[in-house]
Amino acid sequence: MRVLILSDSHGNAKLLNEIVRRVKADQVIHCGDFCTDQADLPKVPMTVVRGNCDWERVPQEQVWERGGLRIFVTHGHKYQVKSTPLPMRYRTEEVGARIGCFGHSHFPFCEEVGGVLLINPGSISYPRGFPHATYAILEKTREKLKVTYYKTDGTAITERGYEGIWG
Repeated sequence: MRVLILSDSHGNAKLLNEIVRRVKADQVIHCGDFCTDQADLPKVPMTVVRGNCDWERVPQEQVWERGGLRIFVTHGHKYQVKSTPLPMRYRTEEVGARIGCFGHSHFPFCEEVGGVLLINPGSISYPRGFPHATYAILEKTREKLKVTYYKTDGTAITERGYEGIWG
């Protein structure tokens, strides 16, 4: 299974659609601040949440589940993600998920915290504290999980990511 995770596109629907077309994922997760009309979002299986800059009426939190994955998705602005991963970890556990995806900080982050994998794909439009605009791809095989970060042109970023046994 292949899941495209992105966030903070801030109105750049053209780039968002281009990345989604190129990656061809089984599921797309957008962690908020898409800042465009919902009609301009890609027409693919997609979980989307509302960020602090969004006006469309989409949920602030969602749980997506398939193929042995249970992923909590939120923007992160209500969970202090710019200062600590702990509130995100606790909320992810609270909803019974082992993976939490969020945005808001525009900074790519992927770390296992107390048995919960937290993923911030960064921003595809306005990176902060990192030299490249980024997105992440989560790939799950029978017992392995891998998260790889990419620049918006599709070039892999080797200094970020995760690989481990998952089951």
